[in-house]
Amino acid sequence: MEGPAYGQTLRQLTLWTHHVLLPVYGREVTSTAPWCSRWWEHPEAVAQLHGLWLAWGDLTGPKSPAVGPASWHRDYLSPVMASLRDPQGPFAGCKPGMHRPKETPSIDAVDPFGPPPSPGGAPR
Repeated sequence: MEGPAYGQTLRQLTLWTHHVLLPVYGREVTSTAPWCSRWWEHPEAVAQLHGLWLAWGDLTGPKSPAVGPASWHRDYLSPVMASLRDPQGPFAGCKPGMHRPKETPSIDAVDPFGPPPSPGGAPR
């Protein structure tokens, strides 16, 4: 997804996160359960929250099964919130009112499944 569709999806995710998820499930922020007020700047958090939001839509809507909300809580909400709020998770180092960008792991510029390098080391 990209362009206007991506922007609209992020807007909907933000509204859901700020007006549904956090008011109901946003427990107190502590050093052992961090949260970043700039969660949208953490790609892992956006990916996990997007999946959580999609599951919420499928499992809590008018056509969802009667056990849908219970399944959403057990199978989606609890694992995602535990992952996001883990002290080593995406918000590690963030504190209330302070966002800390994360360094991503470095990746060698070699394509491990591409053609072998040409003689002299330059890629083909």
